[in-house]
Amino acid sequence: MAYKPIDSYAIIGDMCSAALVNLDGAIDWFCMPRFDSPSVFAAILDDKKGGTFKIAPRAADEAKCKQYYWPNTNVLVTRFLFKNAVVELVDFMPVGARQRDSNTPRTIVRQVNAVRGTPTMEMICQPAFNYARDPHEVRPQDGAVVFQSPTQSLTLRSDVPIAIDGGNASALFTMEQGDTVTFILDGPRDGGQSHLQLEDAEEAFRATVDYWRKWLSQSTYRGRWREMVDRSALALKLMTYDPTGAIVASPTCSLPEGVGGERNWDYRYTWLRDSAFTVFALERLGFTEEVTRFADFLNDLARDPGEERPLQIMYGIDGRKTLTEETLDHLDGYMGSKPVRIGNGAYNQLQLDIYGELLDALSLFNRDVRPVGYNMWTAITVLADYVCDHWTEPDEGIWETRGGRQHFLYSKHMCWVALDRTLRIGDDRALPTKTRWRETRDTIYNEIMTRGWDEEQQFFVQHYGSKTLDASNLTMILTSFLSPAEIRAKQLLKAVMRPPEEGGLLSNSLVYRYNVTQMKDGLEGEEGTFNLCTFWLVNALARSGKYDPELLDEAQLIFERMLGFANHVGLYAEETGPSGEGLGNFPQAFTHLGLITAAINLDRALEGGG
Repeated sequence: MAYKPIDSYAIIGDMCSAALVNLDGAIDWFCMPRFDSPSVFAAILDDKKGGTFKIAPRAADEAKCKQYYWPNTNVLVTRFLFKNAVVELVDFMPVGARQRDSNTPRTIVRQVNAVRGTPTMEMICQPAFNYARDPHEVRPQDGAVVFQSPTQSLTLRSDVPIAIDGGNASALFTMEQGDTVTFILDGPRDGGQSHLQLEDAEEAFRATVDYWRKWLSQSTYRGRWREMVDRSALALKLMTYDPTGAIVASPTCSLPEGVGGERNWDYRYTWLRDSAFTVFALERLGFTEEVTRFADFLNDLARDPGEERPLQIMYGIDGRKTLTEETLDHLDGYMGSKPVRIGNGAYNQLQLDIYGELLDALSLFNRDVRPVGYNMWTAITVLADYVCDHWTEPDEGIWETRGGRQHFLYSKHMCWVALDRTLRIGDDRALPTKTRWRETRDTIYNEIMTRGWDEEQQFFVQHYGSKTLDASNLTMILTSFLSPAEIRAKQLLKAVMRPPEEGGLLSNSLVYRYNVTQMKDGLEGEEGTFNLCTFWLVNALARSGKYDPELLDEAQLIFERMLGFANHVGLYAEETGPSGEGLGNFPQAFTHLGLITAAINLDRALEGGG
């Protein structure tokens, strides 16, 4: 089996785990029972031994493949078009009667519908437990097939006969027009729990469709790009972990930022930065439950601060603090991209920017969702005091570089945001504030403007003493640190929008986060353009378009071009490669939240709202 493009996948899930389904009908990534559990299917990381669960036309039959989501849902349809037949494969994970229990086994339902003709289809299920490290046995049981490893088991049931071949299961079946064949894969049931029965699959389908449609109906967005915004919202919802309210950066691990390189990371955890951006985007669409649940998750974290700092940059989705990084050397990696990493060693990095992003989101929460109370305000004051004590220190920065700490401008800027938003919340609620917060905020502003601005090159540098651009500094325009009308904002935009060969970051309307040849980030190899940074540029141009109409035109053009890089079902990876291919973990929360905020801000600017 050959590797497939990263962006040839779609996603299904139930807010506890998720599966990637390829255009050819193969589930090549699935962890159970949680996002961060060991994989049972991981062909996307090793096409020979990673494991897959495929339903497709038999090898001898040629068919074209198309894929789309059932309207306004995360229920996936893969359509196989034969010369004289049509088959639809409907994939979903039931959520209609979901439970906030991390130990509840996950269920995947796959319904094969013969729309026309008499097609012959083939199913093959090849699990590879614990990232393909554990052996397993297969046995028949009560009309089903059970896969049993030392630590996990799976049960596969169907209304067609399933054969056992070594460690795999398979089925070959010919259908008549109008027939439906169902496959249900799930984990063991304890305490008298019953499996989803084959005859109940249709009811589960309807309940799942109903759940997603009702959830999406809460969206208040009625702008120009509703279809793409809705799909991004649905993707973000799939990345929430229902038992705790945590939000994963992506449901996958170790998909490369550059094919064949070492920039391969595990994103199945909750970064406070990514989560804050995500709840900010969802709140602007009118989804308040997710915002409230994440705020509660933060409250729980704040009750148990670390010894060195009140918050880490990232946590496990259950709130755990240690995310030890290890490599899986027995896996080849996507198209040979090694090492394959699980865990993430960045969890103990110092990244001061997280306090700004969190307090920015909490400021919006206080204004639009629920006024903060005494307990949350007490936690906020601890964060503000920490920022006052530590903002002068170097850190690893937003991009989690492994080349040593620096005085990154983005981190300084976000410390300013942290104190500014703390003061806003305090003023709004008439809560007790400190003169120290205001004085430190103003000191940070003056230092960024003097030490962070390169007068010769006319842009804000990546870190003190550098001569390098960084796309994260575009956020200065978005947080109102810079006025979009002031000359430094205009010069920063001008510098970013130059092509890389002229020192800029813009290539074919796509933005690199920084120049890897100029920045010592401690890693080898290259990477693609960073999708969030492209949406940051759209946002900054939209803000500036109120004072320069040409910039607004440019914002809309870049945004429309960026929409063209979505995959066939409207999903994005973390980065876009030189040929327009998706790179990095997939789908990526950063990208989809960036699309949502860019669409909202661009709509408002085009309507004259600035």
